[in-house]
Amino acid sequence: ESIVGGAIPRQYLPGVEKGVREALEGGVVASYPVVDVKVDVYDGTYHDVDSSEMSFKIAGLHAFKDAMAKAKPMLLEPVMNVTIYVDKEYLGNIMSDITSRRGRVLGMTSKDESSDEGITIVKAQIPMAEMLRYSIDLKSMTSNKATFEMSFSHYDPINGRNAEMVVEARKKMLAEMKE
Repeated sequence: ESIVGGAIPRQYLPGVEKGVREALEGGVVASYPVVDVKVDVYDGTYHDVDSSEMSFKIAGLHAFKDAMAKAKPMLLEPVMNVTIYVDKEYLGNIMSDITSRRGRVLGMTSKDESSDEGITIVKAQIPMAEMLRYSIDLKSMTSNKATFEMSFSHYDPINGRNAEMVVEARKKMLAEMKE
């Protein structure tokens, strides 16, 4: 908080924080939690008779939801760093598959440059949602002649139809949980 001149007594600030934290947990897009947000209370008013911690909690919750609606929040998905070790004969299949999974090839190196055969190392970034069945798919594509390693890289926004599908699925799941 950066309140100057005591516009809001300090005793009500925990209520504002509770309201904002509740709004963060409940989310604004498909009820997913909100992360990486900074909130600053810089002004406000109170009434000696009608003000309470609960009224400031409700005010904090509503103020946060209003601000988030204006900020146009977006869903994020985890993106993984993937290293694939594959026989050169299957390289075309791997490259096509990475593209079909909304992935980005970062580079390739060969273990043995002097031969048309051997192992090629492909480095890529692929959304985690596209990697859930990758082990099975990779074995099938390469007759079990490839392996991979995966680690978290970063979060990227989900756009377009993919975001719509996630929101629809989440709403359906939450509706089923209420039943």
